[in-house]
Amino acid sequence: MYSAHHKNLIVNGRNLEYKGVFKADELFATINRALEAKHYHKNEKRTEELVTETGKRTYVELRPDKHLSSYIEFIMKIKITLDNVTDIVEEVKGVKQKFQQGDVTIVFDSWVVTDYEHRWTMKPVIYFLKGIINKLIFTFPIEAGAPGELAGDTSYIYSRIKKLLDSYKYSSREIVQEKDVRLAVEEDVKKSMST
Repeated sequence: MYSAHHKNLIVNGRNLEYKGVFKADELFATINRALEAKHYHKNEKRTEELVTETGKRTYVELRPDKHLSSYIEFIMKIKITLDNVTDIVEEVKGVKQKFQQGDVTIVFDSWVVTDYEHRWTMKPVIYFLKGIINKLIFTFPIEAGAPGELAGDTSYIYSRIKKLLDSYKYSSREIVQEKDVRLAVEEDVKKSMST
């Protein structure tokens, strides 16, 4: 899309932090499966890896997108930072397994991008009227449902990652259920949309 598009920020800086034991390959596989389940095209924007005295630092920025129609697109920015990562071996149910230990930070931003100028064959008057009608008078059904669908997609991906990371905790603490995480994320998104 080009400069005539309009970006509407739906999810802004939704943060997921975790410290402890995890498997990096399972983390990335879970993200890929969640994106595929919601029909997103995965685009890897940037990958950096740095080895320090305290461990490995990996930064990955994903920009998955989903085309809802010829003029509405969903774009997510998922920034994944694995910091102070070291390899360890733990025994789980009598079997030794290789894990990573460190800090995981994942930040989500999500936009609905519309390109009405392209849709209305670049007639300026119609483009302007469509924008006014859409904002003030009537929102077409596909456009009205887009922010909610994007927020739901983002919360689904967030909850899949949170569920995986919570599964690595071997304490007696009760594991958070996926539906509870999704409800909490959707409430946060609704609060941020209303402000």
